[in-house]
Amino acid sequence: MTREQLTVLLQQVRNGSLSAEDAVERLRSLPYEDLGFAKLDHHRALRKGFPEVVFCQNKTETQVLGIIQKLAASGDVLATRVPIEMIPAVTSHFPEGQHNDVAHTFFLRHPESVVPAPDHQVALVCCAGTSDLPVAEEAAVTVEVMGNRVERLFDVGVAGLHRLLSQRKGLQDASVLIVVAGMDGVLPTVVSGLVDRPVIAVPTSVGYGAAFEGLAPLLTMLNACSPGVVVVNIDNGFGAGYFASLILSGARKSDRS
Repeated sequence: MTREQLTVLLQQVRNGSLSAEDAVERLRSLPYEDLGFAKLDHHRALRKGFPEVVFCQNKTETQVLGIIQKLAASGDVLATRVPIEMIPAVTSHFPEGQHNDVAHTFFLRHPESVVPAPDHQVALVCCAGTSDLPVAEEAAVTVEVMGNRVERLFDVGVAGLHRLLSQRKGLQDASVLIVVAGMDGVLPTVVSGLVDRPVIAVPTSVGYGAAFEGLAPLLTMLNACSPGVVVVNIDNGFGAGYFASLILSGARKSDRS
């Protein structure tokens, strides 16, 4: 249930088209739905501002399609880590949705969703190399579907520092920055040293053996010497995008107050 749907429910009670008892019964029946293999949280949007997100990895095609169908009945649906072999079935069942083949995401907007008008708040997603693109794009898609403006700055790793420095204005104009890197993982520290904005660092599992599938950049980012850097888990572009959206949402509320 979204805030808009709750508002409609309360208006129906106020104008007498719905009894208070029936409204209570609807609210009681909606918090979650048990599908046997999953318990869907229909009140996530009401509590958090965005509906429950479907993590598709290790789920069967039947499970993913069933979850998307149920969630889509009441709000927007974002699915992450959609396996390549599952895409034809998902796009066939939900042709109005948007599939991003780089981010491995699928987004389905509810017809009654209220899309926020773009404002001056911008999240900048940048990554060190092209190999980091799937994680960076997952972050960017998450920020976008949560109603925010996104700029992308890709392949600006520290091995060619001039590529990053030539984009300093864009870095400084952003409201929040998501910085994605594997290998040595130092890009977030460098970016943070150039801006006065929050930096969300995302280590990726990209790298040779000593990168330990992302552990090396994770430890580098946790030990960042520049203040203002927070770190999410390895390859967690979605988590970074969600956190960035919370920051932007808080900034908008401050602007309105």
